[in-house]
Amino acid sequence: MSNYITPARPLFGPSGSPESFAAEGHTSTAEMPAWLRARGLDVYEYSFGRGVRLSDATAAKIGAECDKNSVEISVHAPYFINFASVEPEKAANSVRYLTSSLHALRALGGMRCVFHPGAQGDQTREDAFARTKDAFAAALDEIEAENLGDLIVCPETMGKLAQIGTVDEVAALCNMGENVYPCVDFGHLNAREGGSLKTTADFLAVIDRLAELIGEKKTRNMHIHFSKIQYGAKGEIRHLTFEDDIFGPDFEPLAEAIVLRGLTPHILCESAGTQAEDAAAMRNMWLRAAEATPAF
Repeated sequence: MSNYITPARPLFGPSGSPESFAAEGHTSTAEMPAWLRARGLDVYEYSFGRGVRLSDATAAKIGAECDKNSVEISVHAPYFINFASVEPEKAANSVRYLTSSLHALRALGGMRCVFHPGAQGDQTREDAFARTKDAFAAALDEIEAENLGDLIVCPETMGKLAQIGTVDEVAALCNMGENVYPCVDFGHLNAREGGSLKTTADFLAVIDRLAELIGEKKTRNMHIHFSKIQYGAKGEIRHLTFEDDIFGPDFEPLAEAIVLRGLTPHILCESAGTQAEDAAAMRNMWLRAAEATPAF
């Protein structure tokens, strides 16, 4: 692993480009770090959802602005990744999507790459997850072969029941490599479990389960995605904003849980268009919790 420096406190910022960024006349991602810093935010996630299309020159420019403004940058690998696929070509392509994302991450100067593990399809859950682990093991071998093993890969908890990505499944993937840390999307967990996250105790149960399975270091430094999400019988339907008061989850109890367990995660907001504003709201909730809650 690398000489990765753990942040002294949680970092907050948006995933993707907020609507207000474009509304204020900004057109280049290189303008994002200064824009975020002016709002008291300090992390940004660049999405390769539809494919890795970023030149080294552009990546270097964005990375330089991140350094200048003390903004951490992470990336989200393409949504096409499916390590559970029964088709060898798709599994091999999934390895390539992940390594190409890591090369771009290197050019950006970042350290963390989030990815969706896969989908169950017509397989049993056991068979699908066994395939996921086999294909991900091949990906980890290729990551080492391409000298990318100092970068952190983050399998994400997922919001649809048919997707691989329960807490226990993500934990099992994290135990496959020193450079594998969890991306816990609490909105996804709430959606796939029909609204399970309401109290501080609910969030603590997730955090403590992770610590039991993967240890305190990876749990303390986890990656977090957060948004309110509409859900139905099959789980996630769509991302909402913090204006929602029906589906949740609310961030305040998670802020308290983060303080209670002394966590220092990167926290990326995935609200629908208001991710910068909602990220700032989360930062303020955490600050209030830190002032009011004695850590232990």
